[in-house]
Amino acid sequence: MLEQYDLYNIMVLDIETVPQYASFDEVPANMQKLWDAKTQYQRKDETAAAFYERAGIWAEFGKIVCISVGIFTGGQRVGLRIKSFAGHDEKELLYDFARLLNSQPPNQVLCAHNGKEFDFPYICRRMLIHGIKHPSQLELSGKKPWEINHIDTMDLWKFGDYKSYTSLSLLTAIFDIPTPKDDIDGSQVGHVYWVEDELERICTYCQKDVVATAQLLRRFRGEPLIPDENVTIVGG
Repeated sequence: MLEQYDLYNIMVLDIETVPQYASFDEVPANMQKLWDAKTQYQRKDETAAAFYERAGIWAEFGKIVCISVGIFTGGQRVGLRIKSFAGHDEKELLYDFARLLNSQPPNQVLCAHNGKEFDFPYICRRMLIHGIKHPSQLELSGKKPWEINHIDTMDLWKFGDYKSYTSLSLLTAIFDIPTPKDDIDGSQVGHVYWVEDELERICTYCQKDVVATAQLLRRFRGEPLIPDENVTIVGG
């Protein structure tokens, strides 16, 4: 499976998102009304204010605070090199990420878990809002489905079955992939960012998801896992 892809032309990525404001009270009045209308079916009995802690899921009401990427390295001893773009200024973060993609081959393949439904469109929407030109790897307009170089490990696992969502945690468990994600989970990212002000913890969490996705990709390809000592994290 996936043998047609050159492993060294794949970039694995993950993003972490949070609500644009620390609390619903800080949201501009017109956006409060739009949030109320947007989420009326999802929140059931919750108020719009109480439901706002989940605003990071929507690109219109959230923002990206971290993008972590990983590329495969080495030859006989395959490794993974990870770099993160994290910060409070989303526009600057996205510019830096776009510069990275523009320095890579235009046919580079992007891989993420649930990337087609979340990571890729979220990045594209936020770039558009900030007036950042999409790098070729993210330019989807006018392309046929088979011309889009994106791999979604969750989509692959479906094998055409669209009934359910399968988490990365579940897949790593059944494929016996060690994932030392012992700190926070996705539902806590907004709190850790806005209340605890610990962006570094979020960045570490994001990097662990990149490692897990890369290891899952290796399993899908029938290849051995990358040893921990071959995973390198580089600075900004």
